Amino acid sequence: MRPHRALVPHLSPEIELRGREARHLLEVLRARPGDLVTVFDGKGLEGRAVVEAVEAGILRLRLEQSWEVSREVGVPVELYVALLKGDALADVVRAATELGVTRIVPTITTHSVAKEMGGNKLERLRRVAVEAAKQSGRTVVPVVAEPIPLKQIPQVEQGFVAHVGSELRVREVLEPGKPISLATGPEGGFSPQEVDFLVGRGFQPVTLGRRILRAETAPLALLALVTAGEGL
Repeated sequence: MRPHRALVPHLSPEIELRGREARHLLEVLRARPGDLVTVFDGKGLEGRAVVEAVEAGILRLRLEQSWEVSREVGVPVELYVALLKGDALADVVRAATELGVTRIVPTITTHSVAKEMGGNKLERLRRVAVEAAKQSGRTVVPVVAEPIPLKQIPQVEQGFVAHVGSELRVREVLEPGKPISLATGPEGGFSPQEVDFLVGRGFQPVTLGRRILRAETAPLALLALVTAGEGL
């Protein structure tokens, strides 16, 4: 059986876990003294610890060994994804974390049905990213930023925007070694003016194939092309 996996504030000889992470280990995974736990700090460091004591919802761990792990994509990959209806954005965050995204920025667009995001939903998306990082073996937890209007997207070094009208393929223009920024639209897609704006910010319109993808599928297809399909 694989050891339980826990996100900790930092790796030190003695680790004290409280709150949600401690409750998950205690109540869901039934961790007990003597159990081994794989711990990681969300910044690239991982280790093995043993549960020494459980007291009033607090877990005390003793770090036995730590190491640096390289399971990340070779370059930073940020995703500007339009606000989506219902729970679709949580599904995107979960799968995008598994695919190696570095930063996720919910984006308000012309055709977005949702025009804002409450603090509770943002915190839930951040928890989803943590759980997906734990499940997928990542040692870095991607940042889930506060939503911004599309017009606040800055100039990027290398960007790709999923666009139905394009015939350009990612593999034809991707420059390995450069940071990557991706943008995908809402259910109604980006407006022509938004595509023009993104092009001015350094994004190249690219195709995701001959089929029309759902708004929650497109960001994952685009991410797979740059993190898995291109071998970064």
